Amino acid sequence: MNDAPIGIYDSGLGGLTVWREVRRALPGESLVYLGDGKNCPYGSRPREEIVRLADQAVATLVAQGCKMVVVACNTATAAAIDFLRDKYAALPIVGMEPAVKPACLATRSGVVGVLATERSLDGDLFRRTAARYGKGIEVVAVPGSGFVELVENDLEAAPEAETCVRRAVGPMLARGADQIVLGCTHYPFLLPVLERVVAGHGVTIVDPSPAVARRVVQLLDRFGLRASADSRPVYSFLTFADETYRLRLEQKAVAAFG
Repeated sequence: MNDAPIGIYDSGLGGLTVWREVRRALPGESLVYLGDGKNCPYGSRPREEIVRLADQAVATLVAQGCKMVVVACNTATAAAIDFLRDKYAALPIVGMEPAVKPACLATRSGVVGVLATERSLDGDLFRRTAARYGKGIEVVAVPGSGFVELVENDLEAAPEAETCVRRAVGPMLARGADQIVLGCTHYPFLLPVLERVVAGHGVTIVDPSPAVARRVVQLLDRFGLRASADSRPVYSFLTFADETYRLRLEQKAVAAFG
């Protein structure tokens, strides 16, 4: 048993979609969420800069006594996960896997769409996964341009959100995609708009967050790190931005879980 918290890190608000699933799967565990905020978005930053930012974030969570870290950011995972696992070898670290495999296995049309940041789509992790599971499948990869900014500015329900989503998803629908993978943890906040845009097209939207939570459960059990039965979970929120942003993280977490 280990009552230390689980750390969850993202460039900003997006990783709260993973925080929500981890909290649902493990209601007895304490969680420390770190949303960078100061440097968000990461999507078009150089790889070396993302590695530096991810290292700073994980070091902060380690200093908070976290027993495990979830890198709930697809861009940071793509750029830095190998570095982080080497540097913090004693710490279980869970990253975001591109959910291309389940989408390719489930497709009926043979066309799978992937929405992600530019850096994620340009990463080795995505390319390896697409090459391994996408044989005979057309993978239509499109950057979710503006998606992160919409979420960071609480504009998920604004008219411009639908315009932005239609622009990105249109090429996938035109090619006959019946699976659309959300390759950034910010994107599930746009799920109501996405579902409205793809309505009538027979499309399944694939969110990898529940699978990440299941992986966290597996590793806790493997390493004997579950919290004790009488542990009272504590949820805390950190940021490299200001107190206003930290309070937004708390508020968005409450809304996401509700």
